[in-house]
Amino acid sequence: MRGIDIRARVDGPLRSGGTRSSSRTSVLSVLVAGLAFAAAAFAAGDAPAAGGEQLEKSKMNIQEVTSPGGIKAWLVEEHSVPLVAIRFAFEGGTAQDPDGKPGVANFLTAMLDEGAGDLKSEQFQERMEELAMRMSYSEGRDTFYGSFQTLSENRDESLELLRLALTKPRFDEVALERIRKQLQAGLAFAAKNPTRVAGQLWAETAFPGHPYGRPSNGTPETIAAITADDLRAYTKNVFARDNLHVAVVGDITAEDLGKVLDRVFGDLPQKPTLTDVPEAEMSGGTVRLNPMPVPQSVAVFGLPGLKRDDPDFVPAYVMNHILGGGGFSSKLMEEVREKRGLAYSVYSYMQPFDRAAILAGQVATKNEALGKSLDVIREEIRQIAEKGVSEEDLENAKSYLTGSYALRFDTSSKIASQLLAIQVEGLGIDYVNRRNALISAVTLDEVKRVAERLLRPERLIVAIAGQPKGIEAHQ
Repeated sequence: MRGIDIRARVDGPLRSGGTRSSSRTSVLSVLVAGLAFAAAAFAAGDAPAAGGEQLEKSKMNIQEVTSPGGIKAWLVEEHSVPLVAIRFAFEGGTAQDPDGKPGVANFLTAMLDEGAGDLKSEQFQERMEELAMRMSYSEGRDTFYGSFQTLSENRDESLELLRLALTKPRFDEVALERIRKQLQAGLAFAAKNPTRVAGQLWAETAFPGHPYGRPSNGTPETIAAITADDLRAYTKNVFARDNLHVAVVGDITAEDLGKVLDRVFGDLPQKPTLTDVPEAEMSGGTVRLNPMPVPQSVAVFGLPGLKRDDPDFVPAYVMNHILGGGGFSSKLMEEVREKRGLAYSVYSYMQPFDRAAILAGQVATKNEALGKSLDVIREEIRQIAEKGVSEEDLENAKSYLTGSYALRFDTSSKIASQLLAIQVEGLGIDYVNRRNALISAVTLDEVKRVAERLLRPERLIVAIAGQPKGIEAHQ
């Protein structure tokens, strides 16, 4: 899960058994669609007008619930459809992978539905199907995420499976080896994907020797070496009540949710045992190349960004929307694609981490055009840094960003994910109500100031996978 107002780069977990379906899960799908309809109707009622009015918190009624055992969660009750969606997160993520074994957190995301308590893998998954419940996990650099949905009539039994997965995972050898083979197959595929190769090359170039520079999915060697004890150690160190965030949407009352929180999470240790992660200082002015025999090269480019609590984050977010985050309306798309036809797609995004932040982007094009594409990107970065943006560009960006915000809340899953992200980022329970006003208040002077602060093309880190013409790599 990664960010709220940002375009987060997340590699989803490799799942363990393909798509599982049954008549019961089809019932859940129908109900999810029904709740999505109800949420969409709610969102439409809150949707900002052309002027970008704020979403009204009163219409969503976000409650902060504290269980008898002291576990906190945010709740939006919605009783029109018999469904409960839970999103939760533990602070930790891949940065807590042990030294020399990147990939542990990713491995774990694929193992938590592979048997728990007295239920072996097949029994556990059959029971999930019978209950028409959904449970999945994913990992970010700083956070380990969980997702859960259940029908109201099966809530207690489904929550018991969730409790077992978090507190009594089995990690049986048969399941472990099956998942290991799937992960290794995924890594072999990724090694032939220039987008994945360029992304990892950029990370290790930007953050050498830091956990953020490690391959979050691991390597063939580390995946081969990971044991059940490694997975148990990670859950013991990371899964705790003090670093837990929970968001719930659906057919449940605050009183019942308090009991659920203690039941599901109450057996976890109070405090995590996390390894200290140092601040990451980015290098700069570097071009790296990983030669690959492909007709189209991929370049990932980036600069130091801003953390989420930086006072300039919101102006920078608006500035990035104009630069490369706004799709066809962005300057990079206009200059690289529309005017010159150099690439089909180019974009940029902001990604704050706990110990660093980046303003990064990507362009992919034929080998002959990559060098020119990068020249245009550097020049557009320089132009915005020197001249800022126009009043029209700023107003268009603010109108889009405020007007589209309600679309982040048009399903129960989206609402839960947004509320969880707001918690993880520490933005406060009233952020939904404040967010559009923060965007609308951004001025030309603020955008100019933050552009001068961030957009320094001489510090651009570029990582390329492919066979680009006329580009020399240097350190």
